[in-house]
Amino acid sequence: MKVKDYTTYSTLAIRQECSLKDVAVLLKDSGLEFIPIVDESQRIQNIISKNNLYNLMLDQELSFGSIEELIKDKFVMVKENDDIEKVFPIIDQYIVVVDDEQRFKGVIQKDKIVKEYFHSKQYLSNEFHAILDSTYNGIIAINKNEDIIVYNHSAEKILGVKSEDAIGSHVCKVLADSRLPEVLKTGERELGKKENFNGRTLIINRTPIVMDKEIVGAVAIFQDITDLKRVTKELENEKNVSEILRTIIDNAYEGIIVVDEEGYITMINDPYAKFLGGNKEDIIGKHATEIIDTTRLHIVVKTGKEEIGEVQKVRGKNIVVMRTPIYKEGKVVGAIGKIMFKDLQEVNVLASKINQIERELKYYKAALKEVSGAKYSFDNIIGVSDALKETKYLAEKATHTNSNVLIRGESGTGKELFAHAIHASSNRAMGPFIKVNCAAIPADLLESELFGYEEGAFTGAKRGGKIGKFELANGGSIFLDEIGDMPHSMQAKLLRVLQEKEVERVGGTKNIPLDVRIIAATNRNLEEMVEKGEFREDLYYRLNVMNIYIPSLRERTEDLEPLIKYLLNKISEQVGNYVSKVSLEAMKYLKSYSWPGNVRELENVLERAINLVDYGKEIQVSHLPMHIRKKEGSMKIKGDKELKDILEQVEKEAILDCLKRVNGNRTKAAKILNISRSSLYEKLWKYGIE
Repeated sequence: MKVKDYTTYSTLAIRQECSLKDVAVLLKDSGLEFIPIVDESQRIQNIISKNNLYNLMLDQELSFGSIEELIKDKFVMVKENDDIEKVFPIIDQYIVVVDDEQRFKGVIQKDKIVKEYFHSKQYLSNEFHAILDSTYNGIIAINKNEDIIVYNHSAEKILGVKSEDAIGSHVCKVLADSRLPEVLKTGERELGKKENFNGRTLIINRTPIVMDKEIVGAVAIFQDITDLKRVTKELENEKNVSEILRTIIDNAYEGIIVVDEEGYITMINDPYAKFLGGNKEDIIGKHATEIIDTTRLHIVVKTGKEEIGEVQKVRGKNIVVMRTPIYKEGKVVGAIGKIMFKDLQEVNVLASKINQIERELKYYKAALKEVSGAKYSFDNIIGVSDALKETKYLAEKATHTNSNVLIRGESGTGKELFAHAIHASSNRAMGPFIKVNCAAIPADLLESELFGYEEGAFTGAKRGGKIGKFELANGGSIFLDEIGDMPHSMQAKLLRVLQEKEVERVGGTKNIPLDVRIIAATNRNLEEMVEKGEFREDLYYRLNVMNIYIPSLRERTEDLEPLIKYLLNKISEQVGNYVSKVSLEAMKYLKSYSWPGNVRELENVLERAINLVDYGKEIQVSHLPMHIRKKEGSMKIKGDKELKDILEQVEKEAILDCLKRVNGNRTKAAKILNISRSSLYEKLWKYGIE
């Protein structure tokens, strides 16, 4: 769909010299949200919104003078041939439709987009339910949680349970002995199963619902064959059963055929005759094998055993049939055949429809997640090491609870990535995900940022106040990064929020209830800070419920190769320069490096290298930073070197090791090495240490 399909074309526009009175009249009469301002060539210059006009009227007396003071609104221009998807991210702004020369053509009304979107989704839903409810067979489908998501009218009639009582309930509450959970678990189909329910005989097909190679549910399609069996019994006991049976069969929708004890056709209904391409008069009296070369009705007469849910090829089509022997006084006197499904694909079509609905549901859930703020999942956490697997296992366990989580690890290990993944996989995934860096916000502003403030709470406070991060996260999760850097005075206030599960805005008197899951992260030693009195012990225990430690890159070197492969693809796409791989020699250098900056440093090194490599080539040693290249050389001391070179190499190793231990703090390194800072800087320059 294009923008023009949702455009209200209009020539209604004003010039810069128009008066406020003219604007007010136009907005009132047109019913539009805003009026565009154009020049002599009808090119858009600005807009005036009805909302801005109202605000001006509230703030001061409207003078009906110049419109200059009203031109404050921001707007976005889109071309009429643009795809409508371009509008969705900016739907909350004023949108003006223009041609290729930016001449005003019309406006997009938001209510029209919302209304058409609602109608399209309603039509799809109605169409799907109409298909289900017009099907003679009963249909029940469950999701991964074994809750009923589809339950049609035929299921109501056969099972005697109303749809409103079944939808959303666990399947075992509606059908205590249902085998759908088993099909969901094993992924194996169960076709043509004969079962009794409340004195009625049902033929049931159960099939797993597979989407993207994952079982997401199961569907059962069943028929009530009680009436057919009753007809067979009446055939044994009633002299006039032939006429009764003929009437019933001819009015049945499904194809039905009857043979005698010799296998000759004594009865066939119109649907079956039409399916075979003939008429009843020509078919009746002939042997079943003359009409249907693949028939087994004459065999069922001999064996006396019914065959249900068998696949049979008739006239080039695979159909699902049932064959039932007819008994009289304990002796088989014939057999009845019935087409259960005229095409083997019918079951798959129904399962496909349910798959389509599930895919749409998954899409809109993903879209809602994107809006809520969580960008990453556990699929974005790359690694094969046991250390990382253990960390991911603990993080996935944390998704099943609402307990607070404390993520520990060095800088650059991916603490925020884990926080995103925990939220996205939890039952709060549909709620907001709010991020706060406690170290980046000044101490005097942190309280108002976290808890919000009321109007007039302090000098410079916004009119109407401001909602805090905790309120924004209500119903979802809040990620408190660098929690170890939170001022001591704020720790007590945060503790109260955690204990009372409510927040009071700065300058406010009302307590606002909260339903927020806390995910905190730090690279500092909180236990040591507690001992020194720098971090509250009670807050530490409140946060440290689910403790997740993320190992550094040097603790999981086996993750380097898969991580490098993943980052190459990601960064190549971002910078627009395709790199095929990392050479074996360069990979040795990367593996020998200690990575004090962890994954963040690795990503930085790879991005630098990708920018240096020619398109389609591989990363060589020469593309790596000097401190990584020299690191490898320093590890290979050979006997041919002079003492001076060996001493310099050892000195360089000592400096690098010290810098790593103090996280690059050169002042601390100089103190530990017992040299002046100027001497340290000279040696860093000498050895090419960055």
